[in-house]
Amino acid sequence: MEWIYVLISTGIFFFLIFPFLTVLLSIFKKETLKRTTKPKEFDFACIITAYKNSEITKPLVASLLKQQHNNFHIYVVADACEPVDYGVKSDRLTVLFPEKALNLKAKSIIHGVAHFVREPDYIVILDADNLAHPNFLSEINQYANNGYRSIQGQRTAKNLDTTIACADSTGEFYKNYIERYVPYLLGSSSVISGSGMAVEAELYKAYLYGEDIQQGKHLWKKMLQEDKILQNFLLRRAEKIVYAKDAIIYDEKVTEAKQVETQRSRWLYSYFQNLPNSSGLIASGIKNGNWNQFLFGVITIVPPLFILLFTALVLAGIGLFFNPLYSAIMIAGLCIFAATILWTLRLSNVPPAIWKAIWGLPIFIFKQITALFKMSDPNKNFKHSEHTRTVKIDDLAEM
Repeated sequence: MEWIYVLISTGIFFFLIFPFLTVLLSIFKKETLKRTTKPKEFDFACIITAYKNSEITKPLVASLLKQQHNNFHIYVVADACEPVDYGVKSDRLTVLFPEKALNLKAKSIIHGVAHFVREPDYIVILDADNLAHPNFLSEINQYANNGYRSIQGQRTAKNLDTTIACADSTGEFYKNYIERYVPYLLGSSSVISGSGMAVEAELYKAYLYGEDIQQGKHLWKKMLQEDKILQNFLLRRAEKIVYAKDAIIYDEKVTEAKQVETQRSRWLYSYFQNLPNSSGLIASGIKNGNWNQFLFGVITIVPPLFILLFTALVLAGIGLFFNPLYSAIMIAGLCIFAATILWTLRLSNVPPAIWKAIWGLPIFIFKQITALFKMSDPNKNFKHSEHTRTVKIDDLAEM
């Protein structure tokens, strides 16, 4: 029994110190992006997927129409939505109302692509509750001018009005640094956020009409999340997903504990679904000598934070029955992990509200634990996240 304990503990200890090691290594790396004064203006098709509430897209559309970049077109796919007045007439805006409810983000994106008014260079995916910084497309355009075909922008909170929202944003800041910025600096790929990413049009269409999406869209809520399918598709092709940390997309954070449970149950289900893909990328990276695939596979196989912490605490307790040294090592790993979280928040220059709300993290973690029990029936328990914060881009202090 002891050897089983040691084997499991070794894996958990590695996952605890792995973020610290990668952040430490990344400090010695610098971004090599070449910024040109007169870059080519690539054509971006910005697809916004709305479900049952197109009203929430109005601030996002307004923020896109204020972009400093001039070559783009907006497609709002208003699935099961009532028409809204955007208060503007623009030849850059197309609002689509599918005849039959699509009930799935992937289907909405396919519907948007099918109604392009012209063929773009890149496809940008946005959620209905997002807001785009005026420089968002200009920043993405700089990476496109450097030849990158898959670009993830930085998602950050547009609301820090509750303790739960701050806790949610804390996780986003941590993941932005650990799962996106650090691997990009280390020569691997950034994990896709789910929105705020731009992919070369033909490459994105190859994914969209590929086998995984075409088969998965019939599974309804049991389908692997679109962002994970996309990143797996890109990594299998040895594509690199770069992180444009100055291409800011504002995202609405959950404000109530119940929303955490609903949202995280869907995310946890997708994490476990994706484990074969993550392990497959690790194996491919080793077989092909591909650092991009290998590191990305390791990053995406790391357990969710609360599972990692809970498991480490349990193992620390069990270790007392074998050898107190085992417990001491695990506690040391936990301390390194906690310190790394604080370190990345410091490196990320998080707003003061984040530091003030750190005490609320235990509540946030507890609701994620309860979310584990809602994974058994996705079609029943996974619900669409409701967005209620109507915030305009001009209201945000980061402007």
